Amino acid sequence: MHKKIVMVCNTSWGMVKFRQGLISKLLSDGFHLTILAPKDSLSRELETMGCEFVPIQMDNKGTSLGRDLKMMRELYRHYCRIAPNLIIHYTIKPNIYGTIAAKMAGIPSIAVITGLGYTFINHNIASYAAKRLYRLSLRFADRVCFINEDDKNTFLRENLVAKEKIEMLPGEGVNTEKFAPVAVKREDNRFVFVLIARLLWDKGVGEYVEAARVLKKRYQNVEFDLVGFLDAKNPQAIDEAEVENWVEEGIVNYRGPVQDVRPVIAASDCVVLPSYREGISMVLMESASMQKPIIATNVPGCRDIVSHTETGFLVPLKDAKALARAMEKILHMSDAERMEMGHCAREHILREFDEKIVIRRYKMMISSLLLDEGAQFRLKKKR
Repeated sequence: MHKKIVMVCNTSWGMVKFRQGLISKLLSDGFHLTILAPKDSLSRELETMGCEFVPIQMDNKGTSLGRDLKMMRELYRHYCRIAPNLIIHYTIKPNIYGTIAAKMAGIPSIAVITGLGYTFINHNIASYAAKRLYRLSLRFADRVCFINEDDKNTFLRENLVAKEKIEMLPGEGVNTEKFAPVAVKREDNRFVFVLIARLLWDKGVGEYVEAARVLKKRYQNVEFDLVGFLDAKNPQAIDEAEVENWVEEGIVNYRGPVQDVRPVIAASDCVVLPSYREGISMVLMESASMQKPIIATNVPGCRDIVSHTETGFLVPLKDAKALARAMEKILHMSDAERMEMGHCAREHILREFDEKIVIRRYKMMISSLLLDEGAQFRLKKKR
């Protein structure tokens, strides 16, 4: 009989975007996978891959304890019905309420901390509540995975997790064969910077625009592209009218959201992400894998990817002037120097962040927990 694994996330999109390689490998290894997530445009893709998809109700942005407890009861019912051998939770609400539901159902679970979001890092009542809930729920997780050292140290400092439960993953991993260098010939001599992210203030979009405004006055052949979707429900959302003003002012070219970022990365000369904080930035991993020099902020989830002066430049948080100076440095470098930066960036990804490395870590952890489960079952039978 196939071993059954349930994976729970706050979006189907996140499962396809960040974990497609892991899912494919687990399916090919003979696991039966059930994905629990709210239904969205990529839910069908999970079924096409070979997963069973079960839609669930989840209020991702809300703070209603009543709705969250209702979701926890729904998860508990699904866990009892499916009776998996293991459950893997992603994102804050599945990590908290799903872990408790898994404990109630008597099923081992893994909590994967993919980053500390807006609610967690702000010092307010919601942040306090999130920490209290994490401290409670992670007692019941069999393993707690972090994808950067800063987040791990924060949880240890706040006494939210027991040290012996911690496992480190090198991000979500990137498919280095899919995100390979591509030679793109341009007929003009334009230099293209690009920022690829949800259009949120805490992605550093404002600083990017300020830096672009400065450089536009000095250089005629420089373009600043902006790629990503408007996340209107997010507290940090940038208003569509604001983006339209930037375009009308001639500062940025807004390209909208794209399904496949590879052509966008390939067409750029440098990728920029002045984010305030990341788990491990997927777009930076993808860009580095495609051999692009990178400019990013010296914050968790970005500095893990960028080696200052070797694969790109790190700049201080919320500092548009420093960002403009770094972008100007890239502009003044020779083609050979930028190519060498990009080459070093890809080598770093191949060594540290290739999805094969991440999948190997997952498989070791899953095997360990399933062996423990088997040992406990045999012990119960003897009794």
